[in-house]
Amino acid sequence: MKDLTSDRIKFPLGFWSGLHLLGISSHELVRQARLPLTIITEQGVTTSQYFAIWQAYAELIGDIAHGIIKLVTVFETAKYPPSVLATYHARDYRDALNRMVRYKQMCPPESLHITEEGENCIIELNWLTTEQPGPAMLVGITLAYLLELGRRGTGKPLQAKYVEFSEPMGDVKLLEAYFGCNVAVGAGSNRLTLYRRDLERPFVSYNEELLEMLTPVLDRSLDEQQRRRSLSEMVKWILKRSLTGGRPDMHTVAKELGMSDRTLQRQLSDESTSFQQLLTQVRHEQAREYLADPSFDIKEVAFMIGYEDQNSFYRAFRNWEDDTPSNWRAANVTCATED
Repeated sequence: MKDLTSDRIKFPLGFWSGLHLLGISSHELVRQARLPLTIITEQGVTTSQYFAIWQAYAELIGDIAHGIIKLVTVFETAKYPPSVLATYHARDYRDALNRMVRYKQMCPPESLHITEEGENCIIELNWLTTEQPGPAMLVGITLAYLLELGRRGTGKPLQAKYVEFSEPMGDVKLLEAYFGCNVAVGAGSNRLTLYRRDLERPFVSYNEELLEMLTPVLDRSLDEQQRRRSLSEMVKWILKRSLTGGRPDMHTVAKELGMSDRTLQRQLSDESTSFQQLLTQVRHEQAREYLADPSFDIKEVAFMIGYEDQNSFYRAFRNWEDDTPSNWRAANVTCATED
């Protein structure tokens, strides 16, 4: 049966070629992540798979700080996807960062927020699913890339003013040498603080004609993607947070969204779905993710997706996959390990 997971995240082809330049093969990385090799050629991965790949890279490279700097500096600009490539051809650093924040919405699970205050430009990284923060390697890569964007675009050796990480990041001195400033770990958030004056710097790679072609296409793609996510995706996100040990009802979800049960039902119908269909999808998606992790026993999986007894879970899973949870796990975990 087709995977119903909707939070598909694409890795740019340049990611795999960048790994190759570092002496890490795509097959080696995927095996370390305990994922099937088909991940390399698929159109996208789930959030948990995305995080697993970044964690595997951290394990293979050794020191997190070393891995951040190596991959950020080796990645070839030309191999970025159009949404990222457009930022390199922006008018100036501010334009590039604003485009990055906007188009980052097309590729969750991380999101960026920019604030300009006095002499500072603060960029904070947050997660769309707050209960599952991403690995430290991904956090570091994301913030380092934002500075690398400015350096490549302006052709200047820009330095950050201050960097904060919530988790340990390996060799902090190495990171301080790269960012050109103090780096704090164990902070309350993940933030990159830039000198606001640097945002005025023009990009030597500015290409007005290319932006005129790319911007309308990217904006349409983002708008379409946001419409597809719209209410259905918000409902699914709330359900994923609320499943464990219970069954969230429509009234609870509608209240969190600030609307009546009837309004929620009507708007979901306009999107050709229903609350019950979304609840079933979320349970199916989460069941597959949890079963793929051998550390959870089947009774735990049933509880985590909102079933009070194991028999009800077994009946539901048979309807989804035409197989039992134990057989599905044996087949899929074995395939992933062998691959």
